[in-house]
Amino acid sequence: MHEILKDAKERMKKAVKVVEDELKGVRTGRASPSILQGIKVEYYGTKVPINQVASITVPQPDLLVVHPWDKSVLPEIEKAIRTSDLGLNPSNDGNVIRIPIPPLTEERRKELVKLVRKMAEEGRVAIRNIRRDANEKVRRLKKDGEISEDDAMRLEKEIQKLTDEYIEKIDEVLEHKEKEIME
Repeated sequence: MHEILKDAKERMKKAVKVVEDELKGVRTGRASPSILQGIKVEYYGTKVPINQVASITVPQPDLLVVHPWDKSVLPEIEKAIRTSDLGLNPSNDGNVIRIPIPPLTEERRKELVKLVRKMAEEGRVAIRNIRRDANEKVRRLKKDGEISEDDAMRLEKEIQKLTDEYIEKIDEVLEHKEKEIME
């Protein structure tokens, strides 16, 4: 019985974490290494995350600097950043890649807000699906006579409480990200 709640809670925690990680990749007006999080670089025939072939620093609020550990991968890193849908324009000086972070236009900010709201809604849907799965397990147990009607009702209430709690967490993460974008 408690396994159902524990499982639902774990899965909901993961759903919130996924939303948080996705939102980190959304660019705000400030430079942050997490902007490049989703970028994969061709490295000896394999696509690897950029942070496995280089370190990323933020010397200024509007500049990222990528220091590759192996200079031969410099053109590949630059190409990966340029072809990403982040709209960044890296420049390569032979040792490091400098990426100026342009200020966001009002229109772009609004697009980003729509995007983060969509991501948050996907997270809420995932949480509701977890709730549905957990409730189905409870109903199965009740139908098989393994738990009483009262226990089933109590469990469903607990599951709903968990659902509300985790949807609220997603809403808080979203609100924080929207503020960050609109700054």
